[in-house]
Amino acid sequence: MGRAALAAACGFVFWGTLLGGCVTKTDPTAPDPNLPAARACPASVGMISDAESANKTNFIQGRGGYWYTFLDTKDNGGSDIWPLSGALGGTFEMSDGGAAGSAHAARMKGTVGGGDVAYAGMGLNFVDPKGTYDASQFGGIAFWAKKNPGSTNHVRLKVPDAQTDPDGKLCKQCFNDHGMDLELYDQWTRYVIPFKAMHQEDWGPKDDGLDPSHVYGIQFQVKEKGAVFDIAVDQLEFTGCG
Repeated sequence: MGRAALAAACGFVFWGTLLGGCVTKTDPTAPDPNLPAARACPASVGMISDAESANKTNFIQGRGGYWYTFLDTKDNGGSDIWPLSGALGGTFEMSDGGAAGSAHAARMKGTVGGGDVAYAGMGLNFVDPKGTYDASQFGGIAFWAKKNPGSTNHVRLKVPDAQTDPDGKLCKQCFNDHGMDLELYDQWTRYVIPFKAMHQEDWGPKDDGLDPSHVYGIQFQVKEKGAVFDIAVDQLEFTGCG
């Protein structure tokens, strides 16, 4: 079977090395996943959240945060989101059907408003109460993600750090977190994003790059005005071990 036919049969996009007859889907804008910063870590060290707990991260390596959702205000953006959790009220609950045959995944769905400042998203903190986490021993993050039918395929990965989160009291332009704009697919897709590949958006003052030693968590944000979104992510982990 040729590579194109194999890709169609496996439901994968080719980028990288064949793994057991198929390849892991990887963000085509990211650096080579075989670089040291993208190497896999043992689950006992690198796993951030396998989505098998109702709303918690995996309590290892000093981590122990929780999942939440967030969105603009009714006056500024007019977006809506499910589930409502964190500052929006309620408790984040995982949804059935995870990546690679796992039982659960984190999922958000709703509609982005049409106001001047419109956005919605979900994320997790590395520690609770909210505070910075030292991830400098790692080189990046990896996760599985997909869009469900009828959803936009555009989402931004954001990693708030002490330079961009207001709680750090350092930001030149708060909320312009380092990250990457991603395109999602209908099939579960594994993304590998080294820290050095993450950048701020093209607005406001910039800093000197992500500071992995003072990161707060991971967020997935949609801000395409009027867009319907239904997005799931699973198996978030740090990379760059060994």
